[in-house]
Amino acid sequence: MNAFGDNFEQSEVDPAAEFLAREQNALAGLEDEIPPVAGAATTDTNGSIDGDPVPKSEDDNDDFAGFTVPKQVTEEPEKIRKWREDQKTRLEEKDREEERKKDELREQARKELEDWYKHHEETISKTKAANRESAKNAEKQFVAETDEIEPGTEWERIAKLCDFNPKTNKSSKDISRMRSIILQLKQNPIQATKKV
Repeated sequence: MNAFGDNFEQSEVDPAAEFLAREQNALAGLEDEIPPVAGAATTDTNGSIDGDPVPKSEDDNDDFAGFTVPKQVTEEPEKIRKWREDQKTRLEEKDREEERKKDELREQARKELEDWYKHHEETISKTKAANRESAKNAEKQFVAETDEIEPGTEWERIAKLCDFNPKTNKSSKDISRMRSIILQLKQNPIQATKKV
């Protein structure tokens, strides 16, 4: 493989480590030239932090000598505290109002449902009564007609029980022949019975 110019046996150098070493060498002297940033906590040679007053020495810069960082105000301003309290009371009032409206809607729905059931039961009872009455009338009429049976009217009574409207039963079987026979027997009962 050496004939192809591939030499895999060389030790590999980490390119990132090489880059970091180069940059550290280039930036080594810059720390001393940059003054400390206000509010940043850096340790001085004495071990004191920027926020604490540092005794002046000859090599300190006069602009930053004795600089103290103000403490963070953790207490809320009075207006914000008052707004929070007002907001809390408003939200509680809205919650109470919402619950009251929900209760009203539930009560209204319960009343409407009771009225609907009452109306539904009345309608059903009226329908049942009308059906019973019509059934009684139909039964009385049927009994009255059976008592009046006269010979030769059988086919006429059968024709009354049949539905001769061809448009009503489109989905059923073709009964036109049966219909024509019943109508013929109804019109001529004596002649039709003799032919059959």
